Amino acid sequence: MAKKQKTLKITLVKSTIGALKVHKATVEALGLKKIGQCVEQKDNEQIRGMIRKVTHLLSVEE
Repeated sequence: MAKKQKTLKITLVKSTIGALKVHKATVEALGLKKIGQCVEQKDNEQIRGMIRKVTHLLSVEE
């Protein structure tokens, strides 16, 4: 049997207007475009690092 991959539910809760360009790019790379939009991403070090960079704009559930 294959292991079930853990996922993170990431929601954009604040606007990226006024945010730094690198923060806007990070939010978009996570797959988020609009406030209130949710995406599920694999739980790995790359995604965790991206979340850490823009934690003030996101809500994360495991």
